[in-house]
Amino acid sequence: MKDALDRIFQFLLDNRYFNKEVQTRHYCNVLSPHHGASEKVIALLYHVANTQSQPSINMLASFYQMIYTNTSKMDSFTGFMSAVDEYHKRPRNYKGLCHAMRDQSGWGDKTAALFTKAIYHIHNGDYPSDLKFWGDIPEGLEQEDMLYLPVDRVIISAFNFISPQNWSFSKINNLLNTHYSNEEVEVWDDLWFWGFITQVGGGTEREMRWNPNKYWMLVGTNKDPQIISSIQKKSSVFLEILEKVRLKP
Repeated sequence: MKDALDRIFQFLLDNRYFNKEVQTRHYCNVLSPHHGASEKVIALLYHVANTQSQPSINMLASFYQMIYTNTSKMDSFTGFMSAVDEYHKRPRNYKGLCHAMRDQSGWGDKTAALFTKAIYHIHNGDYPSDLKFWGDIPEGLEQEDMLYLPVDRVIISAFNFISPQNWSFSKINNLLNTHYSNEEVEVWDDLWFWGFITQVGGGTEREMRWNPNKYWMLVGTNKDPQIISSIQKKSSVFLEILEKVRLKP
């Protein structure tokens, strides 16, 4: 399995530019219309929570009521953590942020990891500096810190194609964190982009092939015909790698 993962990881590493462009547009669309840290973090919270296929409206409503009660704390990472982790049960790092968000009403593993990854990207990645809104966020990932991959059905379907088994958020993250560093796990986040645009159908049974309709449904994708052609070719390479590393039953 490790050899298969390494082949996929190298593809993701070699082609970071494409998803980076998509994510940059995405973060700009979500954050740029807003001013100040509290407005930006609240906009990000709303966006991430609504990526759930069936969000729990009642539970999320109570969460947002708590957030708006504590808007004065939204201006810093320390203040935000004091709102979502009042009794300081979690460390003040990215791992602690993810666990604290997982504890919130209406939030799950994937959305907590997705929010944490976005915070990490915005403040530590090579993204426009005006997107940053917290000055006290940890710089980089210390040894005891951890990033979790926001595992959803797209990523589970890609793993099932390689090796059919009972994959889950915990199982995939445990596997990746065993073999890859925190910085390398962040690279694995690109698997969602390549998996999304090469899957047809829904549920657990998905056909793996180039899906231009999904590409067009992503607001941040470059719609230039030459770029689309280039990404389609890269998608073919990605699918060839998945086919080659696939563990035959």
